[in-house]
Amino acid sequence: MITIYGMGDSGNCYKPRLLLAKLGKPFRHVEVNSIDGSTHTADYLAKNPNGKVPLLETEDGRFLAESDAMLLYLGEGTRFLPEDAFERALVYQWLFFEQYSHEPNIAVRRALFVYPERAHQATPERLAATLDGGNTALSVMERQLAQTPFLAGQAISAADLALYAYTHEAEKGGFDLSAFPAVSAWLERVQADPGHVPIDWLPGD
Repeated sequence: MITIYGMGDSGNCYKPRLLLAKLGKPFRHVEVNSIDGSTHTADYLAKNPNGKVPLLETEDGRFLAESDAMLLYLGEGTRFLPEDAFERALVYQWLFFEQYSHEPNIAVRRALFVYPERAHQATPERLAATLDGGNTALSVMERQLAQTPFLAGQAISAADLALYAYTHEAEKGGFDLSAFPAVSAWLERVQADPGHVPIDWLPGD
């Protein structure tokens, strides 16, 4: 059985759990995090030298880090990864956008508000920069989603799951999603897709 090492309330850790739930594929969750130091033990670092979550362990004992890489691996041969080369490249495009333009602003700003141990990092300058960067990323998504129902086209894909994870929590970071009606409608479409589970869902719930 696949094992996902991660935090129950992390958007990055939510991504592979959400995809596995939508695929109806069983997996095991092991709670680890940087707060209690469990991601910095010798045992964990032997699995993932980067000392971060999530981490996927395959059925045959191999390890894969980085949440978007997990979406590509788990999505292979499913409706979440197109067979057409160009359509698949569009999925990659949005995964790169998520990591470079979206996550560093929206996920980081959420963390500054949600996790007390990060409060000292919430300087006025950082809050302003992440708000501006996050609104820019949401505007990019808004323009695309005004044209297509999902980010990479007409069908839901791994790109939507990657960007859903922190976008649907954006208001916890002080973002006003009412200013982005196409994004808000897209969130509802992702939630309506079969097999959807909330961010705090864990196997056995």
